[in-house]
Amino acid sequence: MILIEYENDIVVIDSGLMFPSEELLGIDLVIPDISYLVENKDKVRGIIITHGHEDHIGALPYVLPQLDVPVYATRLTQGLVSVKLKEAKVLSSAKLETVPIGTQVNLGKFRFEFFSVCHSIPDSVGVILYTPVGTVVHSGDFKLDYTPVDGKPTDLSRLAQLGSQNVLCLLSDSTYAELPGYTPSEKLVGETLDRVISQAPGRVIIATFASLISRIQQVIDSAAKHGKRVVITGHSMENTSRMAMDLAT
Repeated sequence: MILIEYENDIVVIDSGLMFPSEELLGIDLVIPDISYLVENKDKVRGIIITHGHEDHIGALPYVLPQLDVPVYATRLTQGLVSVKLKEAKVLSSAKLETVPIGTQVNLGKFRFEFFSVCHSIPDSVGVILYTPVGTVVHSGDFKLDYTPVDGKPTDLSRLAQLGSQNVLCLLSDSTYAELPGYTPSEKLVGETLDRVISQAPGRVIIATFASLISRIQQVIDSAAKHGKRVVITGHSMENTSRMAMDLAT
């Protein structure tokens, strides 16, 4: 979670959780300390979500009951947020606002818009936040994948435009950025899955994060190609898959 404040306006970007490290015995989840936001809740204009992974939306069921503010996200991300809030029985009171990429939204003295970034989950975005003192760009989690599963690579042309317009601050987050080399394309993962499924003489059991919808689609596509049936099991996996199918219809 990141908050950006100017005079009497605060905007929050993401509201995720962490899983405990080995020294946190008896702890199930680690959520942000929002005491400053609660103390200044009259200033909070909204929560902007970059994508639907747990470390970016997982704390919303704990945060929203204390902050009666709207949540802004893209369509699929909003669907994942809805699943999360419904499980926690706080969906009915939530204010969820779906924002298409490129649309600008005013939040007090701030204004923001989304731009496409490629990640392991579809509908991921970065945030362009226009402030009275300059433009802040928050990358969200991103990957420079030129053959993504959903056909939507990171919008480098939009970033180039922003770079020519004097960005005040870049907030960039990329896992393993400190290591040399690069991460292979998700397309290669699909090809590997297809090979394993095609060669398996019987049942194939595949585990993945429930929010990794593009990976689920890759498995289903390969299974259909090779005449195999798919059974989805697990509470979160079932709810997420059902939500994705509802949005697709």
